[in-house]
Amino acid sequence: MEALTDYEVIRKRLLIDGDGAGDDRRINLLVRRFIKWVNSGSQEKGYSQYQRMLSTLYQCEFSMGKTSRMYDMNLREVENYEKIYKEIECSIAEAHEKIAECKEQILQAKQIRKNREEYDALAKVIQSYPDRHETVKELEALGKELEHLSHIKESVEDKLELRRKQFHVLHSTIHELQQTLENDEKLSEVEEAQETSMETDPKP
Repeated sequence: MEALTDYEVIRKRLLIDGDGAGDDRRINLLVRRFIKWVNSGSQEKGYSQYQRMLSTLYQCEFSMGKTSRMYDMNLREVENYEKIYKEIECSIAEAHEKIAECKEQILQAKQIRKNREEYDALAKVIQSYPDRHETVKELEALGKELEHLSHIKESVEDKLELRRKQFHVLHSTIHELQQTLENDEKLSEVEEAQETSMETDPKP
């Protein structure tokens, strides 16, 4: 039970002290030095207390300025996250468009494959006839066409593979950003809970 009481005391001190920089201790020290300065009997002691009070006040101002800069930095970070989130949304929209294009290219590739099979069947029929000059020309033309279609198919397959890799990288990036945003939200909730506790709990 005594350990629990010590824990509560430490917890309250941390909540009152903010981030543990000693702000509450400095303010209490400033008040005590102010009282000593007011009640100082001699001018020499009063001047000494006055200098100490100024030193403590400077430390409080420095800590306040540091906190303000940290707050501004957090605001800039939030703006940066919002910018990144918008960029990711645009990237997702572009990825959907690229996926639609890839699907269209797949359909074209299937049609090309079907045409190639038909050309192969036609070539077999042509080869069953006696060799003639015009037949040879037609076969050469068909061979070139088949080669061209084969290159197109390979190009489409390469492009589709590239799009898949890009989409995988994009999906991983989105997942990592979502995890970062969730961690930031949890941290903000903890800080808000601490601030609420600090406002509601009386000072020790």
